[in-house]
Amino acid sequence: MYVCSCFGVTEQQVKKHAADGACTPRQIASACKAGTDCGSCVRRIQAILGRGACPRRELADQGQPMLAELDEAA
Repeated sequence: MYVCSCFGVTEQQVKKHAADGACTPRQIASACKAGTDCGSCVRRIQAILGRGACPRRELADQGQPMLAELDEAA
């Protein structure tokens, strides 16, 4: 099912980007442009993101750096 008609982004694509670490609609937009044209899909994106666990959000809630794994690789 399409979440973003403007850019043809599906719910599965949003879930894939979320699994890859995109925890906010803005991060989803950076990954695939969904939500950057008319904006009507932003609430659907928020609902999809709210259903699953986000490892980076969990780190932030614990007061830890969200990009810790990237810092270690550098």
